Amino acid sequence: MSIEKQIGARIKKLRIEKKLTQEQLAWDAAVDRTYMNHVENSRKNISVRSLEKIVKALNTDMSTFFKEFKK
Repeated sequence: MSIEKQIGARIKKLRIEKKLTQEQLAWDAAVDRTYMNHVENSRKNISVRSLEKIVKALNTDMSTFFKEFKK
């Protein structure tokens, strides 16, 4: 699985676990809702800054976010 797909899937998994809609998470992360959709579905590459904002909005940190990634 590509890194883009892994990031999108991880964001979606955490968002659903926290019972957030894409719109709510996008608002909390100060990113556009359509951008959030594109990232979750790996249609856009995410910048490090945007990932940092989304991870923070999910109330986690980068090391925890990447903990379950496959090599």
